[in-house]
Amino acid sequence: MIRIAFIVMLGLMFSVGTMGQNPKPFVIPELKQWQGATGTFQPTAATHIVVAEKNAKLMEVAQQLAKDYQTMFGTTLPVTTEKAAKQGDIILNLKAKKLSNEAYKLTIADNVTLSSTTIKGAYWGTRTLLQLSDLSEDHSLPCGEALDQPDWEIRGFMFDVARKYIPLNYLEQLVQIMSYLKMNTLQVHLNDDSMGTFPVGDWTKSYSAFRLECDTYPGLTARDGYYTKEQFRNFQRMAQKYHVEIIPELDAPAHSLAFTKYDNTLGSEEFGMDHLNLRNPKVTPFLENLWKEYIEGDDPVFIGPKVDIGTDEYSNRDSLVSEAFRKLADDLIKYVEGYGKQAVLWGSLTHSKGKTKVKSENVIMSLWYNGYANPEEMKREGFKFISVPDAFTYIVPRAGYYYDYLNIQHLYEKWTPNIVADVTFDYSDPCILGGMFALWNDIVGNGISVKDLHHRILPAMQTLSAKFWTGKDVSLTFAEFNKHRQQLREAPGVNEEARVVKPHSEVLALQQLQPQSQQPIKEIGYDYTVSFRWQVKPEQPGTILLQSPNAVFYLADPINGRLGYSRDGYLFTFNFKPYATDRDLRITITGNDVETRLYVDGKLMESKRGHTIYCDGGKRKSEGIETLVFPLQQSGNFKSQITDFKVYNYFDAKP
Repeated sequence: MIRIAFIVMLGLMFSVGTMGQNPKPFVIPELKQWQGATGTFQPTAATHIVVAEKNAKLMEVAQQLAKDYQTMFGTTLPVTTEKAAKQGDIILNLKAKKLSNEAYKLTIADNVTLSSTTIKGAYWGTRTLLQLSDLSEDHSLPCGEALDQPDWEIRGFMFDVARKYIPLNYLEQLVQIMSYLKMNTLQVHLNDDSMGTFPVGDWTKSYSAFRLECDTYPGLTARDGYYTKEQFRNFQRMAQKYHVEIIPELDAPAHSLAFTKYDNTLGSEEFGMDHLNLRNPKVTPFLENLWKEYIEGDDPVFIGPKVDIGTDEYSNRDSLVSEAFRKLADDLIKYVEGYGKQAVLWGSLTHSKGKTKVKSENVIMSLWYNGYANPEEMKREGFKFISVPDAFTYIVPRAGYYYDYLNIQHLYEKWTPNIVADVTFDYSDPCILGGMFALWNDIVGNGISVKDLHHRILPAMQTLSAKFWTGKDVSLTFAEFNKHRQQLREAPGVNEEARVVKPHSEVLALQQLQPQSQQPIKEIGYDYTVSFRWQVKPEQPGTILLQSPNAVFYLADPINGRLGYSRDGYLFTFNFKPYATDRDLRITITGNDVETRLYVDGKLMESKRGHTIYCDGGKRKSEGIETLVFPLQQSGNFKSQITDFKVYNYFDAKP
């Protein structure tokens, strides 16, 4: 994280010292139990991480702790099993008794002792240690004892990477963030089609994508972004090291336009070409052969224990359709189970009532809308549940329906996974395995960036981490939680929001920005102000002022030679060219999560707030997005003179 200064103090709640028992310190998720003692544990140059038994997996946890500590604080903590622990050491062991699978006990005194019965519990304890170390300038820890364990087994996020391609490097960063917050499940929605952003009835012009390399059906894979099979294997292996399970999802028989574009004989003219025609005997073999490519063999592409077979939002026009749908769901469940996978599916069986039995034993159903799957009915049938009610947990950016940003205050104060819309189960009902929230990229082509998606994901992730782990026992007010969550890092070495903790500060100041130079900061996130003097010289179209791996800001855009910027495959230009060469202009760019503004000599020239997207043949509209996380890392090869270059971490509405 870019850090001009870190947290000085987070108020009395997080104070430590010798004036009585230390109150419960702030971490995300909140500790379930805390017994404060007096004083602090202060790491020194002699502090070691001691693995108290010979266990290769526990050694990996210790080494990850040391690596993350070095990344966060620049301090090396040697890891050893060859010495007896002494005062000032951090000790990891698996000697705790009668703790659940993910539980751990943390004792902070003259030593720090982290005990658990499992590797997973030990790993979660190290995430707590890192967060606690981040609360004070000297990385001291408050003395006391924590006993911590989650209320819910599945704590997750569902990400639609189909309708917007999400680069693997971001997914890897996301896994690290989830892991830091003890979130343990990422469902990756790998195929889908756009929601009405093209003319009604013209399915050939509707966007669709299948995001995996595919040999069984050459040509099925999306051309604008996909994951090779080896990339996806490696991503899952990486996530396993962070104790995050990846659940890959192939959605059918609805949301299947990518399949019907590949072979239009599979499509249903009756219900729409995004529906597979369940009367067609080719459909089930098509899907089974597709699944086979990814789940068979000693080294399958989907390496985890669970896969999601989809079954979302298919037509229920008549009983024959519903019976065919139920048979396909049952067939796919049994097919993936034949390869040793546990099936997950979207709840649709109330919507598609029928006599055909759908296997429920050892099957997990995601409850998203009670009209599609009545929770009490599904419980009687024997399903286990992931709670992801659309009314509370669905993000669909700028669509005009569901949430643009989740209502995290309501979630924090009112919701836990046992509340499935208007049905509330007992808090400890074993049918509820946990919860998720979801981000759907329904509106294709609306200009949204991965940075914008992240800006929506992070606050929801932090909030629901607390509600999935600590649940009803969270003790802070929302105002306290919301204030303090913004002070923590996203994860060790991760700062996707590109934010600076110190409020209202000057982040970077250069007397002159030299061409082809590196800056110490990669980018600045919302909210920001960038200001500079521009002694204008003729520039070729495509001349870059600054760039980062995520964006480019142009002195002359590649098409019209105007000031502009590009990111995520979109080019946005301001309606401004320099008045004349050799003129000295003061340029100011301000940006937040809503708009990007251009000021010239203190005058607002243009505000980029997004264009209108017309859907369903013009019957419905949504807002586009033209935001920018401003790039700073590398300057371009410009001829102009750029002086008095300054960057601030606030949005200046009147520069």
